[in-house]
Amino acid sequence: MSKRGCFITFEGVDGTGKTTHVEKLAAELKSEGKKVVMLREPGGTQIGEQIRQILLKREHQAMADVSELFLFAAARAQLVREVIRPALERGEHVLCDRFIDSTVAYQGYGRGLDIDLVKKVNNAAVGETRPDLTIWIDIESGELAMRLGKRNTDNKSDRLDLESNEFRTRVRDGYAKIQEEEPDRVLRVLSMPDIEDTYEQIINCVRREIP
Repeated sequence: MSKRGCFITFEGVDGTGKTTHVEKLAAELKSEGKKVVMLREPGGTQIGEQIRQILLKREHQAMADVSELFLFAAARAQLVREVIRPALERGEHVLCDRFIDSTVAYQGYGRGLDIDLVKKVNNAAVGETRPDLTIWIDIESGELAMRLGKRNTDNKSDRLDLESNEFRTRVRDGYAKIQEEEPDRVLRVLSMPDIEDTYEQIINCVRREIP
């Protein structure tokens, strides 16, 4: 049987460059001959992508917080069973743009839903499938405001991009608490203006799991 693959997730508020760095890491690992599966949340399956459209559509401002929680969990449950577990069992490395910590940070700390409820919903969705390593990309507030302003100008923003600065602050504080609770799994890197400076921090973290 193949050795189990490594499961690495990327977290942070919107605008930190997670997607770019997932792509860079996947390309580097593939260049070394490693098998890599690159995913995003919500999404990654036919069902998950349809749920993504519901969750991120800007017209869905009336969505209840608890509805949002269960929709994210539904997409995640499908992704874990259909893609993540089989890939890890085949010995492939899985890189995922967001996972369970996003729900704790956004729906728990950001929306104010009960943290214990959020964790129970996460547990039901993923079972024993947990990341080996989580890269939390943190960012200074001024740099974040500039990046999100450009996204809004480019018409690339989604429903969550329209949230207030206060909401994003609560989410960021939530990530800080998650990292404080699980410092061995969740490693913080600072998003820098130069992408390569950020990526250097990330690859140094990853090499402890994937030499």
